[in-house]
Amino acid sequence: MIFYMPGRPAERHVALVIETSNAYARGILAGIRRFAAERPGWSLYLEEHSRFDTDQAWLEGWTGHGVLARIENEETADLVRRLGLPAVDLSASRLLPDLPCVETDDAQIATWAIEHFTERGLRNFGFYGDNRFGWSRARARAFADCARQHDTTAAVFEIEHRRRRAPERMRLMEWLRALPKPVGVLACYDIAGRELLEACKAADVRVPDEVAVLGVDNDELFCNITSPPLSSVQPDTMQTGYLAATILDRLMAGQYQAPVVRRIPPLRVAARRSSDIFSVEDPLVAQALRYIREHASTAIGVTAVLRHVGLSRRALDHRFVRLVGRTVHQEIVRARMAQVADLLTSTDWPLQRVADRLQFPHAEYMGVMFKKHTGRSPGEYRRLAHGSLVRRPAPDAEPNP
Repeated sequence: MIFYMPGRPAERHVALVIETSNAYARGILAGIRRFAAERPGWSLYLEEHSRFDTDQAWLEGWTGHGVLARIENEETADLVRRLGLPAVDLSASRLLPDLPCVETDDAQIATWAIEHFTERGLRNFGFYGDNRFGWSRARARAFADCARQHDTTAAVFEIEHRRRRAPERMRLMEWLRALPKPVGVLACYDIAGRELLEACKAADVRVPDEVAVLGVDNDELFCNITSPPLSSVQPDTMQTGYLAATILDRLMAGQYQAPVVRRIPPLRVAARRSSDIFSVEDPLVAQALRYIREHASTAIGVTAVLRHVGLSRRALDHRFVRLVGRTVHQEIVRARMAQVADLLTSTDWPLQRVADRLQFPHAEYMGVMFKKHTGRSPGEYRRLAHGSLVRRPAPDAEPNP
């Protein structure tokens, strides 16, 4: 299918060798489409396919000026080589290292995943990966590195697609049973997260009490269909696609672009029931955390938490800092801001309605607190989460190492 920009000359034809079968790739396509809408002369050529399709016959006879591709297999790499056009890679596999590349920041995903688990008192970690993909291998390495920074190790399970499905599922179930409990497991993407949840059920392993599960991509429909709903890290796919298109536009204009990887940080962790756990050795801290979670949508204060657990502020803060890494007040703010973020992304409510729902005195106060906590205003956060705001890269923007 071909998309033309109405009323604009189609001077630069760009092929999109990007699958349409998953939320991550569709988010990238949306970012590319947004760039094309802003540039006179761009037309996009795309055919529906999955990440495993290697038949590129739809490009036979196509003549164009540039390529944006998710180069995850040798067949796609050979295609891009044969075309001999300016191209930008959107895969961590780096099968064509001479090309510029734009990818999600896997180290940041791993860091946020470990933080998500440690905030819930977890000290055991695991990673469920798919070694067919470079981004999964990168996430596994980053997750293991981050676990070591927390003075522990991460158990890793890599699915082997050469084996029959039933024995492979049994192997996963055995791995889950053998993990020290409770444990937080990062699945390399949401599809693997679903497989992990199903294996937990089959192995009679309780989620999230024994195994807390976190995916990546935050496919809203997919994550909310699983049982329990799947927590997930949301990458900034809109920015990824937009930046890749920007780099290709410069290449087609004859400007040099360094063949390095530009890494785009994720947007947020969307917490759902699959990781809804507080596991700490101190029963009073666990009681306080549960109370804060249950009352985060109200104007809860430190005094109410102290009254609930029967400790002084100094004593409870000491326990919180030791086990959670934050004071009671900081944990309340974190939980309250998570509630704000959830309503910003799941509703189209005006800010005053969000503030009223969460019992803030007024929207301006909530906005100041939210920006201080996240670095973004509520409006900017909502637009980024919904893909309606793209951070324009500067012409001389430097890539991340």
